[in-house]
Amino acid sequence: MASINLIEAFHDFKEAENIDRPTMMKVVEDVFKTLLRKKYGADDNFDVIVNAEKGDLEIIRRRLIVEDGAVNDPLAEVAYSEAVKIEPDFEVGEELYEEVNILDFGRRAILAAKQTLASRISDLKKNVLVKKYGDRVGDIITAEVYQVWKKEILLIDEEGNELILPKSEQIPQDYFKKGENTRAVVKKVELKNNAPVIILSRTSPLFLAKLLEIEVPEIFDGLIVIKKIVREPGERAKVAVESYDDRIDPVGACVGMKGSRIHGIVRELKNENIDVINWTSNTQLLIQRSLTPARITTIDLDTENKHANVYLKPDQVSLAIGKKGVNIKLAQELTGLSIDVFRDNEGEDHEFDIDLDEFSDEIETWIIDELKRVGCDTARSVLELTAEELERRTDLEKETITDVRRILKEEFEKE
Repeated sequence: MASINLIEAFHDFKEAENIDRPTMMKVVEDVFKTLLRKKYGADDNFDVIVNAEKGDLEIIRRRLIVEDGAVNDPLAEVAYSEAVKIEPDFEVGEELYEEVNILDFGRRAILAAKQTLASRISDLKKNVLVKKYGDRVGDIITAEVYQVWKKEILLIDEEGNELILPKSEQIPQDYFKKGENTRAVVKKVELKNNAPVIILSRTSPLFLAKLLEIEVPEIFDGLIVIKKIVREPGERAKVAVESYDDRIDPVGACVGMKGSRIHGIVRELKNENIDVINWTSNTQLLIQRSLTPARITTIDLDTENKHANVYLKPDQVSLAIGKKGVNIKLAQELTGLSIDVFRDNEGEDHEFDIDLDEFSDEIETWIIDELKRVGCDTARSVLELTAEELERRTDLEKETITDVRRILKEEFEKE
């Protein structure tokens, strides 16, 4: 038995536990049969025997003993006179087994074989990793934080594989420390420079869907189905669910007794508000539910243009729009409609008011659009809100808000 210092290569095999032994043997055999073909021109009469535990390798050559002068194929046959030099008891018709000294191949050939073997092992490990995580896309995994960088987090799974959690896939409130465990969903597997890169996500709707599946047995069992999830990570999420069993209240089952089921998910998502609503094919009812927690007075629906005008009591407008417009944005994503929010002043004393567009000469268009985005489409609707409230709900700076309010007040003072 000869050894050519392949122990390091075999150890790579042993560490890649997902590579089965038959595959390992086949790879080693292929590498060294290639070596044999280069030296002898064929490999039919050679057996490659590997001891993976010790890192040893044997190559046995088989030849048929024939009469002297009757050798037609030197690779498969050997003359009787040559055979008895090895073992005097040999007879014509028997097979001669000889061990090939691997060192006879030459140092350069052996080094090339080792490099080829190491490369094949590396490719196998990559393929195993791609298949493993390719099959797990959409599944939640728990991994240990190994390194924290500015643009991404490096995590290690239980088998020592490296996983990446980019900054863009982290919840804004996430904070990671080296050595702690964190949960995320497998988003995709990419190949960069021929190396597999497993991308995780904590902002994907799939992450919330899988957390719900873990916490709510009825979802796992298929009695409740998640129709759609929209998220503004760390701020708010809306989950539309439907029950296939009339006896089960899908919203109640997802929330749990006193919020017991949803609380754990909210904590995992860094206090992200989660609105669970009943799915319905009735578009108007779906709009009403999607704008939770606001209460809608009336809806004008334009199905053809996928647009809806929603009217609410003045005190409900800010609820419908939500902080930084998040609530109405998610409602639009959930329903697939463009939604405009208006104050319903029916039954109230109508005061003189001016449309914001009338101030386009004094107030820049983008500022007017930003105010409209949060439901302020008239001068009085802006002045009814405090400067602090406007600053909180819009992306406008304090100085801009002060100037806008001054311009609007002056107009009313003229009247």
